[in-house]
Amino acid sequence: MSAMEPETRVLSQTRTRIASSSSNLEAGLARSSVDAAAERYRALSRAIAGRPLPLALLDLDVLDRNAQDLLKRAGGLPIRLGTKSIRCVEVLRRMLALSPRFQGLLCYSAREAAWLASLGFDDLLVAYPTVDAADLDAVAAQLQRGKRIVLMVDDPVQISLIEARARALGVCFLLSIDVDMSSRFPGIYFGMRRSPLTAPAAVVGLAKLIAQTPQTLKLVGLMGYEGQIAGLQDAVPGQGLKNAMLRMLKRRSVRELSARRQAAVQALREAGFALEFVNGGGTGSLESTAADPSVTEIAAGSGLYSPGLFDHFEQFHNPPALCFALQVVRQPTPDIVTCGGGGYIASGPAGADRLPRPYLPAGMQLIAQEGAGEVQTPVVLPAGVQIKIGEPLFFRHAKAGELAERFEQLLLLQGGEIAGAAATYRGQHQCFL
Repeated sequence: MSAMEPETRVLSQTRTRIASSSSNLEAGLARSSVDAAAERYRALSRAIAGRPLPLALLDLDVLDRNAQDLLKRAGGLPIRLGTKSIRCVEVLRRMLALSPRFQGLLCYSAREAAWLASLGFDDLLVAYPTVDAADLDAVAAQLQRGKRIVLMVDDPVQISLIEARARALGVCFLLSIDVDMSSRFPGIYFGMRRSPLTAPAAVVGLAKLIAQTPQTLKLVGLMGYEGQIAGLQDAVPGQGLKNAMLRMLKRRSVRELSARRQAAVQALREAGFALEFVNGGGTGSLESTAADPSVTEIAAGSGLYSPGLFDHFEQFHNPPALCFALQVVRQPTPDIVTCGGGGYIASGPAGADRLPRPYLPAGMQLIAQEGAGEVQTPVVLPAGVQIKIGEPLFFRHAKAGELAERFEQLLLLQGGEIAGAAATYRGQHQCFL
């Protein structure tokens, strides 16, 4: 074999050094990540030392950074805060005070909206229809006090029932029309089964029905929520083919749905309806929703707490602001510890992604045969990690606001220290849906 030419030898040596440097950098970054997670565990453990467990912990510094990131991603549009993903009055007030671009609330219950109005909040949009008399009565009472609450409709039957209640109560209900934002591809229903309204003509028809009784009903807005864009992760590790397929479907869906929403808005305007707002989007779709010129405001909430189901989106990543701590109460084997409680399973299609995520110490795993239990949750510890009975383990909930249904308060962490506590809806004796 002939001797290697000098230039070839130099190039080979250079590549070897680059490869070695790259490997060392990756190893250094991995060590740095492990060290940072270990320090985070120690810091959180120190902060909650001596407090009864389980508990929920909200890092205000991370919360505020996540809020700023949402504002940046939304361009110049205002963000209506999704209360379903927050469920804490103090956090709602903190966000509204953080920036004038956080404007109004998107509520998940009419009674919730009425309750929040009684606490001083205003400009409330109820995202889901209701025809329950008690719901409508609660909203009517706040309308009579001068509060602005907008109800959602997508069906003539809803309008008939709401109008009858408005006549009985002597009020004029403000309404928004919910437009379907799902895509139907060959063999695939891509979206959420919400509104039956897909064609602009159907939207205008509903608007005209509302306009028949101007003393009791008034159309003020339109909503088009593209849940399959806003809520589906598309960069999940180990799911390369599925991720690519989802991103392709999202791109096609965004083009179709933006055109559908614009067509609905244009049809309403041509029919003489002046909309005060057009709402769309969510945490996972801020960029694409903001690009739709018909949208005047975007709804978001999950990105503030950044729960487990928002870990793997291609276009953004926010650090977790909210977690919960369980106490280790057993050690059945040297590498397994068992915590008290923890079975906080998220709503949606049953699956492993709805389970709480072991968070700190890093590298913990749930046991597939047991998962997270109502009264105990066993966890496999990573190699080299030792946790004693009585010490905490930290977890994250899969969906943002649902964790608040499990705790009466959120402990508030700021600057590494406990700065107080904020009552959740549950802590204020409120339960909706």
